[in-house]
Amino acid sequence: MKEEIFNSTNEGLQSLAIDPDVLAKELEAELQGDPLDEIDVQGSKADKTKILNECQLGLKWLEQVHEERLQGLRVFCEHRDSRAIPLLIPLLSEPSPVERMSAVYALGRNPSPLAIDKLVELLETDGNAYVRKAAAWSLANYSNSPVMEPLIRALHQDVAAVRLWAASSLAEVGSISPDKSEIVVSELLLSLRIDQEPLVRSNCIWSLGRLYENLRESLRSELTDGLFCILLNDVEPSVRDEAKIVLDQIKDNKVASRLKNLLDKGVLF
Repeated sequence: MKEEIFNSTNEGLQSLAIDPDVLAKELEAELQGDPLDEIDVQGSKADKTKILNECQLGLKWLEQVHEERLQGLRVFCEHRDSRAIPLLIPLLSEPSPVERMSAVYALGRNPSPLAIDKLVELLETDGNAYVRKAAAWSLANYSNSPVMEPLIRALHQDVAAVRLWAASSLAEVGSISPDKSEIVVSELLLSLRIDQEPLVRSNCIWSLGRLYENLRESLRSELTDGLFCILLNDVEPSVRDEAKIVLDQIKDNKVASRLKNLLDKGVLF
């Protein structure tokens, strides 16, 4: 019976095998949302049984050689299972960038305090931008750990793909407390003014919208002033649109009045 389950699960997971070239192309495209949102946390009993079988096979794969490990990593990039954590953490030090990158994503879906120091180290020092990008994404799931300063440095200093995810992850870090919110918002506003990459500016705007409610009144005003400046002056239409979306969502009479005034004057359409 166990052999039948193994064979059936193995056949169902063939599509999970990782082609490094394909994976690199996938990672080059900017993700539009948090992949964790795709997990069905309810699920039917049959689904849970299938996932359990997949995870069992994934655990077996993680203890094998390179190609099998890649298949196991793909399993735990999709599913959560605490049994995988002791097998995933050592893979953060693998010579293969694809293995390191996949292990980082897997530990984003399966967070563990034991992984935090190595994830921060990879964000700050790994020579592969795909690995650093994965670390910037995964650290959003470690927002109670000391990750704010490394993410801020990445936001200001790294390549665009890493800055993009650092901006998004900082929204989670800032939401932990009002004090952190204020620090993060100040850094995001700075990047919003100076970053040359439209997608990074858009993600800064998204994160600022997430943090608005955590702020004291004076910093709320600074945030909305910054967004109105972008709305009126940014050269990229998609960034201006993102600023308008966030401003529309802010429940404040002064903000609503300023938007209406711009619409009445024909400045906005």
